[in-house]
Amino acid sequence: MTELEQTIGYTFKDKTLLAEALTHSSYTNGKNLRSNERLEFLGDSVLGITVAEYLFENLTSLPEGRLTRIRAGLVCEDALYSFAKRIDLGRYIMLGKGEENTGGRDRRSILADAFEALIAAIYLDGGSDKARDFILSFIPPLEKLADGVYMPGDYKTLLQEIIQQNPEESIEYKIIGESGQAHNKQFTAEVLLNGQVIGSGVGRSKKQAEQNAAKEAVGLMGYETD
Repeated sequence: MTELEQTIGYTFKDKTLLAEALTHSSYTNGKNLRSNERLEFLGDSVLGITVAEYLFENLTSLPEGRLTRIRAGLVCEDALYSFAKRIDLGRYIMLGKGEENTGGRDRRSILADAFEALIAAIYLDGGSDKARDFILSFIPPLEKLADGVYMPGDYKTLLQEIIQQNPEESIEYKIIGESGQAHNKQFTAEVLLNGQVIGSGVGRSKKQAEQNAAKEAVGLMGYETD
């Protein structure tokens, strides 16, 4: 855990908070431990108000609708997953054997939830300023946000912004395939513009498959994708 503290630039006074933030519910079975679910609940709120306040204070020329879409892009599961990957958070999460053996250490939902729990742990241990500093270290430059460049993984929002430049056009997503066993399914999605396929993608959830389809569409339109 010391290595993680060095990575995030914050040293916990109460190490039990950090340990709890890294404890997945699957690891607590038969043990007298508390999972990170309660911290995740708190972290979600801290994240939301921090991002909303930051955008409100700094993007003063943008209307409420744009601010809402930008905020959604910054707090969605895919964005949180990319933040967690940046600090290699999956390496430190304590998982039960079942989750460990089925790829839980790289599962989007697990990493996103752990990232929110980590925010809460920092908030409780060091206060709102420390939590704010941690959160804002992952936020892209304001000029990119204002220009509609959203977080890696939120390509559905970016594609919607692009399409809205032509009000007569519409997009929809379709799940066209599903494979694998219950604990390790893979979905295939297509995104259609006025009924025509403009991108396809696969993922471990329907949402992820749709995001990957949107990513392909955005790339084919000539926009930058990470």
